[in-house]
Amino acid sequence: MAALSLVTSTALLVAIPGPNVALIVGNTLAHGLRLGVATVAGTTLGVAAQVALVVAGLAALLELAAWGFQLLRWAGVAYLIWLGVRTWRRGAQALETEIPPRRSVVALLVQGLLVAAVNPKTLIFNAAFLPQFVAPGGGAGALAGVAVLYLTVLFAGDLLWALAARRARGWLRHAGRLRHRLTGGLYLLAGAGLALARLPR
Repeated sequence: MAALSLVTSTALLVAIPGPNVALIVGNTLAHGLRLGVATVAGTTLGVAAQVALVVAGLAALLELAAWGFQLLRWAGVAYLIWLGVRTWRRGAQALETEIPPRRSVVALLVQGLLVAAVNPKTLIFNAAFLPQFVAPGGGAGALAGVAVLYLTVLFAGDLLWALAARRARGWLRHAGRLRHRLTGGLYLLAGAGLALARLPR
């Protein structure tokens, strides 16, 4: 019952777009499904890094070093805004005639990992959310099992976002300017979401 409750709750969370989803959809629209999936892998690894801290009981320690965490977060915000503005201003070429940006799977995996890992709101959320699904008396091993199931559902849900974006990419195949503005807007949305994700006082 606890596992079903965790899966349902996580699926509902994934259905609500946040900075990670905005980045996944934006990258899929800009670069195609392959690099969209690389972004999904990156964001999942970023969340996994946060979850590992929760399992190890280090979330409170990381909060003490909040100044460094905030520095990384604002660097991520600046990068996403720059990416959004650059994409927004691109021309109106169709997908078939434009030269696609040279981006590697590793580059977008790392991009997704960093954007997800430096979001302080998800760290605090995960620290409060995951222990609710551990039975009384359960230790770090039980919490690790919950974390694996959580990350699996998260990955699957984000993959569905990438697949939906690939379909939208087909619809936008000849609408170059609209596609660039939609993609740029999603990057800006991801940056805004990351900027607003503050640690509670």
